[in-house]
Formats: sequence, structure tokens, C-alpha cells
Amino acid sequence: MDSTRQNIAGLGILSVLIGMVCISVNDMLVKQLSGGYPLHQIVFARSGIGIMLSLLIVQYEGGWQILRTSHPWAHALRGLLIVVANMTFFVALSVLPLADVTALFFVAPLFITLLSIPMLGERVGPMRLGAVAFGFAGVVVMQRPWADAGDLEVSRIMLLLPVVAALTYALNQVMTRRLGVTSKASAMSVYIQAAFIVVSVGFFVVAGDGRLAQGSTNPSVLFLLRAWVWPPAQDMWVFLSLGINVAIVGYCLSQAYRLADAATVAPFEYIGLPLAVFWGYVVFGEFPAFEVWVGIFMILGAGLFVFLRERHKSRMLGHAQPKRRY
Repeated sequence: MDSTRQNIAGLGILSVLIGMVCISVNDMLVKQLSGGYPLHQIVFARSGIGIMLSLLIVQYEGGWQILRTSHPWAHALRGLLIVVANMTFFVALSVLPLADVTALFFVAPLFITLLSIPMLGERVGPMRLGAVAFGFAGVVVMQRPWADAGDLEVSRIMLLLPVVAALTYALNQVMTRRLGVTSKASAMSVYIQAAFIVVSVGFFVVAGDGRLAQGSTNPSVLFLLRAWVWPPAQDMWVFLSLGINVAIVGYCLSQAYRLADAATVAPFEYIGLPLAVFWGYVVFGEFPAFEVWVGIFMILGAGLFVFLRERHKSRMLGHAQPKRRY
């Protein structure tokens, strides 16, 4: 039984690693498109492609019947949370360097650790709570509270948006752990893609003609509200890549949090930090400032400490429990 649990946990870790690689590519591609397309058009295109691929996986995992659920409102809330997480993250991404936004977002595993206490009934000791506090201190460093508002390249609201994205994403993943007991990963991915499509269609109805963006020079407002445009051939491949990536991300992350404990899986999401620095430097010529590096190492160190403490705790509990005969 121990070997089986280890294999399942290993599959969960592999799933989250694949998902994070695809997320890093997805973020880089969205940032590339943010100067010429509205966010809701990008979301609609990628989710339209993603839901078709997810439905193919549904057929592989058991057919249409696995889309039935006894918790429709819980899945709807989960979908709404991930939509908010994506929207706030990408709005920040349109005006901030990729590494900065990603580093701020990576307090999500620390949020997951905190949320796992009331929502999953997991125990978190004082040392892990201290590490979480240290990680959030890294967020404060990256916010540069000592700097005047005029010295910042963007408003403090933009700097807080990735943290809001992290909180809503963490809530989504904790719900994934609970709902994954009765729902397949492919079905959960379909629900999320459907939520993206519904919200993006709503944005199109309200702002698809671009009238709400007229007269604005704010890049974030333009990214949210500019008019839809038909993409040229070279961008069609980018949209297709986004759709494939989002299908893989939706499946892999849902699978990861279905198979393994949240505290086991979440720290492996940190692979996204070096990937964000890499894409930011190679594609956009961005290099993190000193404060960003300090914040990155504080958040990364806190997350890894939480992970190591959780692994140690799991091993101690495993040794303490008597072996059963089957």
C-alpha cells in the first residue's frame, strides 16, 4: 500500500510539473499577444480549442457520463475562481515583467498551505506557519512600500493583482482536491474551459466592439476592453498553441490535485519561477530588479521549507503507524 501511495504521489508530481511547463509557455504567449488583442478574445480562442481537446480526453476516460456531477454549483464556483485568477494575472502581465508577476503569483502554494487547514482539515505546525509568514514578507519586499508612488513604474494596484490571482487560484486548487474524489480530471478541465468561454462571451457582448476602450491610453484597460480583431496567419498558430497548452494545463493540474495531497503537490509549482525568468529574458529582454530577486528567494525558500516539513511529517506518521496485514 505504501508503494502504491508513493506511485500515485509521483504521478501527481509529474502532472504538476508538466502543467507548470505549459503554463509558463502560455503566459509568455499571452504577453506576446497582449499588445494587439483583447484579453477576452484570447481567452475565448484558447478555451474554445482547449475544450475540444478536453472533450476528447473525456471520451478516453469514460465517455460523456463522467461529465455528470452531483456538485454543479461547486464546480461553477471553482470555474469562476480560476477565471478571476487568470484575468487578474494577465491584466498585471500586460504592464509588468513576466518574472515579477510570476514571482508575486507564487505565494499561491503558501495560500494553499493556509487554506488546507480549514478546508481540508490538514495540520500545519508553527514552523510551517512561520515559513508562510516569511514568504509573504517576500511579497512585501517586491511591493517596495518604502518607495513613493511616483517612483514605481506601475500603480500598487497592479502589483497586488498577482497576489489576488494567487489567492483565487489557491482556493480553486483546494476545491479541486475535494471535488476530485468524485470527478475525473478531464471532466473538471471541461468545466473550467466552459467557465472561460461563458465569461469571455459576456465580455464580448458588453465590450467586444471596443467602445468602452475609446480614449483610454492605459495598457491594462486596453487589454481588457479593446475591440476584437481577426488575427493574421502568423498569430493563428499562437492561438492554436494557447489552446493546446490550456487543455494540457487544465488536465494536468486537475489530475495532480486529485492524486496527491495539496501540500505535496503545490511546492513543485515553483518550477514556474525559473521558467518565467528564462522566458522574460529570452523573449522580452526583461531581467528582474534587485528587490524582485530578494522577493523571489524569500518566496521560494518559504515554499521549499513548507514542502520539506510536510514530507518529514508524512514520513514520521508513516513510521509511527503499525503495518496492516491484507
